[in-house]
Amino acid sequence: MIEVERKFILTKENVDSLTKNAEFLREVVFTDTYYDTPDYKLTTKDIWLRARNGKFELKVPLHKNTERIAEQYKELETEDEIRKELKLPGKDFAEDLQKSGYLEFCTCKTIRKKYKNEQFTIDLDQVEFENQVYHIGEIELMVEKEADMEQALKQIAEFARKQKLTLAPVRGKVLEYLRLFKPKHYEALITAGVVQEILR
Repeated sequence: MIEVERKFILTKENVDSLTKNAEFLREVVFTDTYYDTPDYKLTTKDIWLRARNGKFELKVPLHKNTERIAEQYKELETEDEIRKELKLPGKDFAEDLQKSGYLEFCTCKTIRKKYKNEQFTIDLDQVEFENQVYHIGEIELMVEKEADMEQALKQIAEFARKQKLTLAPVRGKVLEYLRLFKPKHYEALITAGVVQEILR
């Protein structure tokens, strides 16, 4: 399955509208630690390696020829898949990452409230890093094939318009962390075209 998602900065009115007729699914709390090489080999290609509550995941972009307003990623969730994608040798995953030059660059805690509204999954996140709190929302659809992604984007945009959400590029939590605390890394992502400087 492929996750197609779009991020939003939400007002209280937006949250009320999104959740009014939605089914509350659950609240989860998780800690993400993100990894890259000192020369940003992964993130400058919009590839995101993280350990979520200790379990490694890799998000590989599928939106190479589209504007980075919405996000479409293939998610690799097994160590074997991640090893193959990163061409990572060895047997001990965490140790092999370190030997290959992958270092931690961001750790953040997220409190996520998850809802279902029509066929859409809505995540309302409160993200904590350093001394900052960042609030962000995501609307997601899962599709089976890459050919279905464009239609999913249109469906998300139409649903967002009905909810009177602002359709504009938004920084995800890691980009916001880099902007605030690691400007050199953030500038490298702007140069690589991963970040649009117009983001609010």
